[in-house]
Amino acid sequence: MTFDAQRHHASLYQVVSCPAHRRREALLYLAAVHTPSLQAGLQQALTAATESDWQGLWVAMEGEYIRATAWVQPLANQTAQLWLPRHNDAAAQALLSALPGWVKQQPIILCHVVLTEPWAAWENTLVNSGMRAMATLEHRAWPCQAALAPQQPLSLRPFKALTLAEQQALLARVGEDSLDCPALRHALPVSTLLAGFQSQAASAHPQHWYWLEYQEEPVGVLLLATPALQWSLQLMGLVPEWRGQGLGHVIIEHAQTLAAQAGAQRLTLTVDEQNTPAQRVYAQAGFIQQGRERLLGWY
Repeated sequence: MTFDAQRHHASLYQVVSCPAHRRREALLYLAAVHTPSLQAGLQQALTAATESDWQGLWVAMEGEYIRATAWVQPLANQTAQLWLPRHNDAAAQALLSALPGWVKQQPIILCHVVLTEPWAAWENTLVNSGMRAMATLEHRAWPCQAALAPQQPLSLRPFKALTLAEQQALLARVGEDSLDCPALRHALPVSTLLAGFQSQAASAHPQHWYWLEYQEEPVGVLLLATPALQWSLQLMGLVPEWRGQGLGHVIIEHAQTLAAQAGAQRLTLTVDEQNTPAQRVYAQAGFIQQGRERLLGWY
């Protein structure tokens, strides 16, 4: 299937699904091939790709010459990741303006891309293609050390002890009016969010996933991914009626204690830059800012 790029830009480029015999050549026009920090992730994606996944590899052609490539890589649960062209030029802009037409025809709820700083130029191009800015993500890390035992009586219960319906209901409650990536929560159903967390943790029942009990009530969740020496705080949240009462500090203390006792070297997390209450809790707990990224998506 072909989309005529001249509908989107006054250019000479034609946007087409990449012919099978030109895939190897086309991949050289992806930005990740030439970006060391992205090469491992791209290699993993390419290794796992099936024949049907290549339907998302598109090129902007000038005559017989490939001028830009983008890949919409299918992920689990009707989501996808966009791998950007190498250069942000007229060919890339024609390509990215044409792609939403194809994406809308696929069973894709959300196709996302994460931009590193400086992201202004790429964000402008992607927004012009119909993408929506979803969040500015701040990455923080805590170098594991001896942590004080939490003082308040907050109980951690195994998340897997809940039924699937109970898990999804609790996550939905935690997400109500949350300041952490509200656009992402709006775009994806809670079942997809839960499946995404499980995929990141590489387990359907991670060992350090908990629902939180306080005064005999379920008040929130703490989901930790624990690969080797670097742990990741996937989700920490409270139901609306228990926010603003100091329990956030207690939850993060539990996370730090678990990581330190297990011998982890670092505990990392990602938080929406606009979630100032969470930012304050993490800063007070000793989490150091490591960098920022910009999340955008077609949805």
